[in-house]
Order: sequence, then structure tokens, then C-alpha cells
Amino acid sequence: MGIFTFEDESTSTVAPARLYKALVKDADTIIPKAVEAIQSVETVEGNGGPGTIKKISLIEGGETKYVLHKIEEIDEANLGYNYSIVGGVGLPDTVEKITFETKLVEGVNGGSIGKVTIKIETKGDAKPNEQEGKAAKARGDAFFKAIESYLSAHPDYN
Repeated sequence: MGIFTFEDESTSTVAPARLYKALVKDADTIIPKAVEAIQSVETVEGNGGPGTIKKISLIEGGETKYVLHKIEEIDEANLGYNYSIVGGVGLPDTVEKITFETKLVEGVNGGSIGKVTIKIETKGDAKPNEQEGKAAKARGDAFFKAIESYLSAHPDYN
């Protein structure tokens, strides 16, 4: 088993508490509205806390697919949220799981900085693949910007 770890930051014009609410607390309803490819988010196991598994259904290449997302930790006081991709199309055959450790902090002019550490855990003797890391980062950046765009277009969302 190998582990490939990298860190990234994204900036947003949206305040940290508002962005956290959309990304974590109201994610099941906001994400399908904000991200065109995502059709639904449903809880398949758990009560919304750590250990909960959510099925995110999406359209990719004209086909309906899904990703299984497991909540690892919620730290509302520090605007932290950790989760793993544990199944579905977001998980290459050589990967056991991809873990995202995220935190929002104050940015400039009332905006946010989203900090993320991504850990890709491979199966058996498979070597971590830098392309998988780049793909995970690109999906994460696009997702973050889609939520930011949705919130900017909906100033009444609190």
C-alpha cells in the first residue's frame, strides 16, 4: 500500500461561515443545484455524523454513475470537514480510498481560503499515481468554484 499526499488552497469571495454552511450543513440540497452533473445526494448509511456514507449520483459521459462519500470528521467550530471517497467512479481500480481533510479560514475582504490535504491510499503494491492526484485536485477545484458561483448568484442564501 502506498500513500500519495498533497495540499492545495482555493480562494473564494464568499465568507467562511456561509461557504461552510453550503458545503457541509446544506450540502445534500445545495450541491445538486450548484453542480450541473450531480443529480442527487442521499444518505445510505448513518445519521449525518462521522461514519455516514452518502451516495452522490451524477451524469458522466451521458451515463448515470455514483460516488460513495464517507464522512470522517466534522469540526463546525473550526470550519473543518474531512471525508473519503470509498467507492464508485471517483475511485480508480488501484485506489483503496481518497481522503480529503478540509478547512475554511478567513481570506481577504471577507472572503475565504479553502485549505485541503488530499491523501490517496493505493491497494496492495500499487504505486501512487500523480495523474490521479491531479485529477482529484481538478475535480475539487471545479466543485469549490461551482458552490462559490451558486452562492454569488443567490445572495439571499444564509
